Amino acid sequence: MENFEFYVPTKIVFGKKTEEKIGEILKKDGIKKVLLVYGREAIKKIGLYDRVVDSLKEAGIEFVEHSGVKPNPVLSHTREGIKKAKEHQVSAVLAVGGGSVIDEGKVIAIGAKTEKDIWKFFKREEVIEDALPIYTILTLAATGSEMNGFAVITNEETKEKLNISSVYIFPRVSILNPELTYTVSPQYQAYAAVDAIAHIIEFYFTCKVCPNLQNRIAESLIKNIIETTEIILKEPNNYQARAEFMWAATLALNGLTRTGVGGGLFPNHMIAHALGGIYDLPHGACLSIVIPAWMDWYKDKNRVQFERFAKEIFGVSTVDKGIEMFKNWFSKIGAPVSLKEVNIEESEIPTIVENAYNIAKIWKIENIYTKEILEDILKRAV
Repeated sequence: MENFEFYVPTKIVFGKKTEEKIGEILKKDGIKKVLLVYGREAIKKIGLYDRVVDSLKEAGIEFVEHSGVKPNPVLSHTREGIKKAKEHQVSAVLAVGGGSVIDEGKVIAIGAKTEKDIWKFFKREEVIEDALPIYTILTLAATGSEMNGFAVITNEETKEKLNISSVYIFPRVSILNPELTYTVSPQYQAYAAVDAIAHIIEFYFTCKVCPNLQNRIAESLIKNIIETTEIILKEPNNYQARAEFMWAATLALNGLTRTGVGGGLFPNHMIAHALGGIYDLPHGACLSIVIPAWMDWYKDKNRVQFERFAKEIFGVSTVDKGIEMFKNWFSKIGAPVSLKEVNIEESEIPTIVENAYNIAKIWKIENIYTKEILEDILKRAV
């Protein structure tokens, strides 16, 4: 194993009715006023909004609402949230929703503590030095944002979908109640499964040093996500399946699977962010299109890992069969596996390549993922 540092300062409060504790948690931490960040009407339809507000009021916590976060959170709306946080002098951000809501909440938390243009942090022109404390109540398990220091925002003017990372944006406390995910649609459950698995396989396939322990952790999580997804699609209110899926999705991107791993990149996310930024597609759908194509292009660069994946996950002996079965599973759960399925023509590939290459330059991997290579990968996804 390689040397590593593992730091996850987030406290997880997991289980039924745990959202009712949020007021008590904030009060104990000395928080007096929060910016309540959420999406549109979903949390109100399931009664979560009322339970959260009741808990805040009972604890004497003031709150300012910032609603309307999109599934792909956008920069303009994030800037509105930053303005509210500053004007009302909130002392923390409470994000209630899925990864998109949490990501926007994290960026607002940064923006509230600086006078610098928030987009400059995404372009790597400024360094994050502080943020408001962040608390979350998760309603869609997928991104792992509830237990990591990452956030992704789309600049709708430039069509750039970029990420930031910082120790300052790890949530202080995240509440995970699997019951809150019962109403997630089959389509978005499929996208969630793809996203969670994608977080694991990025380093699994691109590692230069691949410890057996980390391989086994990764494979166990992938198997769990596949198994629980299939149960959830048949039995949406199966608590145990929802619970195991939720926790697996959290562990998929809290750093656990990458400890001691040498090398490793996130190329699938890079290309998927380009797709999402241009076409405003669900992130999981972008990944399910990109991953099989990228695997087909990359397979000979780390064939041992690909053979292991085929055997351990699908019980087959060849790399190509493993890729085929993985792609077929995406289709089985309802995720797209080609650009054609989301009405993107081959003629649009050069535009996607330009966007992806710009991200590659920001990530400093443009020498690995040249325009020619990106075009090759995307043509395999037609």
